[in-house]
Amino acid sequence: MHAAPGRAWTVPELARVASMSRSAFAARFRELVGETPLDHLTQWRMVRAASMMRESRPMKLAAIATAVGYESESSFGKVFRRVMGMSPGRYRRTHRPDEQRAD
Repeated sequence: MHAAPGRAWTVPELARVASMSRSAFAARFRELVGETPLDHLTQWRMVRAASMMRESRPMKLAAIATAVGYESESSFGKVFRRVMGMSPGRYRRTHRPDEQRAD
């Protein structure tokens, strides 16, 4: 899931990759990581999206949304706001590389 955050992961698919039953995988994952597989995937997607926004070579938000597994910029924005505490646009403005900041 970390190598391909844009993939449409499901718990059964993750369990198959781990060669485990769905229920055993979900229980073991939560035991080891402290959150469900899909909650972890959402967190990882937002971390990757935030990283893409901080890069010096800007990407459009729609492209970032697609890269991390969202079909629309709108759905990505709602999840980003919930997880990161601010809109993607505000995050980008406040986390730009120093050389791009307007003083």
